[in-house]
Amino acid sequence: MHLDELRTLLARHARPDWTTAIDGVFISKVDRSDPPAPSMSGTVLAVIAQGAKRLALGNRVYEYGPGQYLVASVDLPVTGQFTRADPEQPALGFGLALEPSAVAELLLQAGPGDAPRVGEGVPSGIAVSDAPAALLDAVVRLLRLLDEPRDRAVLAPLIKREILWRLITSDQGAAARQLGLADSGLSHISRAVGWIRDHYAESFRVEDVAHLSGMSVSAFYRNFQAVTAMSPIQFQKQIRLQEARLLLAAHPGDVTGVGRRVGYDNPSQFSREYRRQFGAPPSRDAARLRNTVRTPVGVLE
Repeated sequence: MHLDELRTLLARHARPDWTTAIDGVFISKVDRSDPPAPSMSGTVLAVIAQGAKRLALGNRVYEYGPGQYLVASVDLPVTGQFTRADPEQPALGFGLALEPSAVAELLLQAGPGDAPRVGEGVPSGIAVSDAPAALLDAVVRLLRLLDEPRDRAVLAPLIKREILWRLITSDQGAAARQLGLADSGLSHISRAVGWIRDHYAESFRVEDVAHLSGMSVSAFYRNFQAVTAMSPIQFQKQIRLQEARLLLAAHPGDVTGVGRRVGYDNPSQFSREYRRQFGAPPSRDAARLRNTVRTPVGVLE
C-alpha cells in the first residue's frame, strides 16, 4: 500500500533538477540504466520506490531496491548506477538531506532509553536496510504535502522530524545517531573527511590528520577504514580524480593543467590513475564528457 502511493507521488512530482517545494527533499526519476558514474554521496536518507540502485564505496558494494533505504552519514566519494530503469518503468526514489543539528536536537529531547545507545564502534558511513512501515508511511505523508501548499509550511518540518526519528530508531540508525553527537567517532572521522576534501590537492601526513581528529594514529586509521572503506590516501586519490573529471568537462584541452590543479605533479601518473578509475585516459574521457550532462545528487543519482 505505502509503495503504491509512494510511486504515484514520486512520478507526479519529479522535476528535471530533482528538487521539490520542500526544503531538503529530493525526488529522483531515471528512465535508463547508465554506466556507473562517480559522485559524492552527501549526508542523506534515500528510499527506493521503483527500480534498483547499486553503489560502490571503496571495496564495498551496496544494492537496494523497492521498499529499501540507504543512509549516508558522511559525504563520501561513491560510484553508482541504477540497475533497473527504463522509460516504461523508471527508477523512482525519495531523498532527505540529513542535518547533524536536527539529529542532535532529537537525541536531546528523547526520554531515557527511548533512543538506542550509541555503540562504542564506528559504523560504516553508508548502510542499507529494509524500510519499516512506519518510515514509509511518514515519507508518503510528507510527499502528500506537495499537493497541499497551505499545510506545507507547518506540517513539513514536523513530518521530517518524524522521518528522522524513525531512522534513528531503525536497524541502521547507529550512523544517524552518531551524526548528531559532536564527540562521536563518526563525527571525528567526518571532520577528517571534510579536511581532506578541502585540501585534496595538498600532500599530508596521516599523523597530522589524526591529530586534527583528536585520535591516535592507529585508532584514526582503523576508524577511517571502517567509515569510508578506504585509507586516507586512497580517499584523497578518489577526491582528486573526481575533481579532475569535473574540471576536464569544462577544460577538455588542458589535461596536464588539470592534473596539476588537483595535485598531480607527474602527468603520466595522473593519466594512469585516471584511466584505472574511469576506464579511459583523460583526453578521451573529456571528449565524452562534453556530450553528457549530469546532475550531481549523490546517492540519488
